[in-house]
Amino acid sequence: MDDVTFLLGEVFDFDAQMAALPGYEEVNTDLATSVLEEGGKFCAEVLEPLNRPGDEEGCKLENGLVMTPKGVADAYRSFVEAGWPGISGDPEFGGQGLPRVLQILLDEMLSSTNLSFGLFPGLTHGAVEAISHHASDELKQIYLPKMISGEWTGVMALTESSAGTDLGLLTTRAEPVGDGSYAIRGTKIFISSGDQDFGGNIIHLILARLPNAPKGVKGISLFLSPKFLVNEDGSTGVRNGMSVGSLEHKMGIHAQPTCVMNYDGAIGWLIGEPGRGLNAMFTMMNTERLFVGIQGLGIGEAANQKAAAYARERLQGRSSDGTRGPVPIIEHADVRKMILTGRALTEAGRALAVWTALQMDIAARHPDEETRVQADGFVALLTPVVKAAFTDFGFEIAVQSQQVFGGHGYIREWGMEQYVRDARIAQIYEGTNGVQAMDLVGRKLQMENGELPWRFFDYIKRDLQVASMTPQAQRIVTATAAALDRLSRSTAQLVKEPGDPAEAGAAATDYLRLFALTALGWMWAKMVAKVATNTLLGKRKLVAGNFFADRLLPQTIGLEVAVASCAETIMVDADLV
Repeated sequence: MDDVTFLLGEVFDFDAQMAALPGYEEVNTDLATSVLEEGGKFCAEVLEPLNRPGDEEGCKLENGLVMTPKGVADAYRSFVEAGWPGISGDPEFGGQGLPRVLQILLDEMLSSTNLSFGLFPGLTHGAVEAISHHASDELKQIYLPKMISGEWTGVMALTESSAGTDLGLLTTRAEPVGDGSYAIRGTKIFISSGDQDFGGNIIHLILARLPNAPKGVKGISLFLSPKFLVNEDGSTGVRNGMSVGSLEHKMGIHAQPTCVMNYDGAIGWLIGEPGRGLNAMFTMMNTERLFVGIQGLGIGEAANQKAAAYARERLQGRSSDGTRGPVPIIEHADVRKMILTGRALTEAGRALAVWTALQMDIAARHPDEETRVQADGFVALLTPVVKAAFTDFGFEIAVQSQQVFGGHGYIREWGMEQYVRDARIAQIYEGTNGVQAMDLVGRKLQMENGELPWRFFDYIKRDLQVASMTPQAQRIVTATAAALDRLSRSTAQLVKEPGDPAEAGAAATDYLRLFALTALGWMWAKMVAKVATNTLLGKRKLVAGNFFADRLLPQTIGLEVAVASCAETIMVDADLV
């Protein structure tokens, strides 16, 4: 919370930014921190104690009913009663209408304390976004109030056994019933939150094909199908034609029911236009991609906190001058390096997440159209970066934090191996990180006729120039400016006239990491320029910022070289790979 208060109050001038957005004039740092402090208490006192027991017990399927681990259903109902699902929801449908910044920071706390639990409200938020933007007014009135309140949850059903990233291969069908509804038939896999035992309804957003729809993605439509059909008075009625075929046995997130869903004539309603299902679904997916990036950030933060606490208590080895021993292992350079790496990545990641969320609020509410459009472009550019880089960093931090514990990190009772297992899925679902990198290189760099990345880089340059006027920020400003030069050269290479797609594919993941590290350097420059160096927080920020400048930003040198390399050494004969 000290870090959140610093970011909102000092780094991003949250009060002034909110004052410029119609409807948010009464929102300020004091309100935001008071809300988030209560959210933090709920996460720490209710959800974190369920994390390890839930992982060990896992979900079960009994007589067709999904049973979540002991305590999870009660915790969810308490979560709803406290009003947390609706903090950023549309007030028209019962939400509290608070800024996206607060939602993202709450999502980080949820992810830090119980990643499996956080998926229930996280997926519901994404479903709400899709319905809000694309569904009919009638569907909105029926479903949004109870989804925003959390009484009903939401899921998305995309993947099939033969259709993962390539959704054009899906075969689920939707046949018109004759009354405006459709009967949906097919099987979906990997459906997170596909069923649960919380009560209420579960709203499935399903990709399917209408009769005579063309092959490929242009033949896909999106349908809303509830677990229970809704009566005219808004109450839940008879069970719809869907069932859980099985639960996936997974590496991690054991307290999250990942379902094989069978739709056997499930009644549903079209969302958006026929054949435009991916357009509607991507509204949800982009929301979820940012959320998944925050999951990576949350896991990294939790793992790093526990590693730092352990390192201060664990006695092992002698001091560097050999005069004392045993000493806390935090005195050893390698251990400090691992902990500082985690801090340097998570604290800058949180700052970039807040900045991105601010752009989302500006894009939604700013009175000036050009300002809204510019902010929306920045969000589009950063979405694949946040999703992929934050989840890569989160997994890496979890592994390094486990390493701090030594052999104890490999033992379940310390909890570190769960962080590693849970963090791994975030690099895979909602579009693998390789797909995110291709989205950045193949689509986002080309937006605004190729001007979008340069507009973003100019924004960074202006901030670096301001930060350079503060002596304590010189080190990180100089390192970040050099990294930005490397990123600019790499970008110029990739935005040239499209050539062999293999070249873009070969460069994409290295480019995304180069982009992310540079963006985090920018955040460190903004933070270090604002800290009071006579405070503990300020001293810690200066240490982590200088560490980032000296130890992590140099990675951009090698990444630029890798991006510049041609695909020749990758696209060899497949038999030789």
